[in-house]
Amino acid sequence: MEQQLDFLVDKVVAELQKKLSEMAPSAPSQQLVKMEETKSVAETKQAEVSNAGAASGSFGQLPVHAEPERTAHVPNPKWKDGLSELLESTPARIGVWRTGVRPLTKTMLQLRRDHAAAVDAVYGEVQQSLLDEFSLFTVETQYDNTENYLKRPDMGRVLNDESVRMILERCQKKPEVQIVVSDGLSASAVDANLRDVLPSLTDSLKSYGLTCGTPFFVKGGRVASMDHIGELLQPEVLVLLIGERPGLVTAHSMSAYMCYRPRKGMVESERTVISNIHRQGTSPIEAGAHIGTILSKMLEQKASGVKLVL
Repeated sequence: MEQQLDFLVDKVVAELQKKLSEMAPSAPSQQLVKMEETKSVAETKQAEVSNAGAASGSFGQLPVHAEPERTAHVPNPKWKDGLSELLESTPARIGVWRTGVRPLTKTMLQLRRDHAAAVDAVYGEVQQSLLDEFSLFTVETQYDNTENYLKRPDMGRVLNDESVRMILERCQKKPEVQIVVSDGLSASAVDANLRDVLPSLTDSLKSYGLTCGTPFFVKGGRVASMDHIGELLQPEVLVLLIGERPGLVTAHSMSAYMCYRPRKGMVESERTVISNIHRQGTSPIEAGAHIGTILSKMLEQKASGVKLVL
């Protein structure tokens, strides 16, 4: 999806450049230099879509492209090697340059695209087909609605009465490992990563000879909802796979919060977490395997958080 959006950004920039050329054919070449960094990429991608459309009679589905190489657009940088090192070390927007006093058109379009993806992640919902695929039934916290969830974090830490009843009726009591999934602040993170994280996690647990309880999905959950669940099911260890707060680098990042014998009143230092689980961060498959290793060490040491020795 992000690659398709990148294509659309390039196509819009190419159209803008075409319009400017038609309106001012005799303009000095300096005025056209501002958009040169997008020209070749945009024209190439536009040609690919035109060829695909001609073959099928319509544009149809946008082509999928490889992740583009990140390059700086700063002309004649004073420290070229250092700028390259920075680009390799962070996904942040570095070396995007400007036209006059404002960012380049492509940079602004990408920024608005990423902001829209972040908003969609917060207000979106996890695909029901994905939950059905892993047989995850849904319970809810007392959050009531998204606006309430954002303004009242405390309401996302406690399950409502109907959900408490469902959990007590349908879940195994006192399991060795309890797995819980929640949308948190990014439903997109669950959609993007669960298919890789969950099977990898269950395989890792099996390799350590550990058994799991009944997994389920919490809608409108906060991290501390694991404490309420711990009170109800009393697992030895619990892992909560939850969507992270989305940013402008990615809206698909997931975290795994783990705790030994979670109960109400636990402090944050008693939790262990793996964050930035997404395709450009911690690999979802590797994260699932590593979570299983950490849970096995929690059971061995009967500890989590700052007391756990990894």
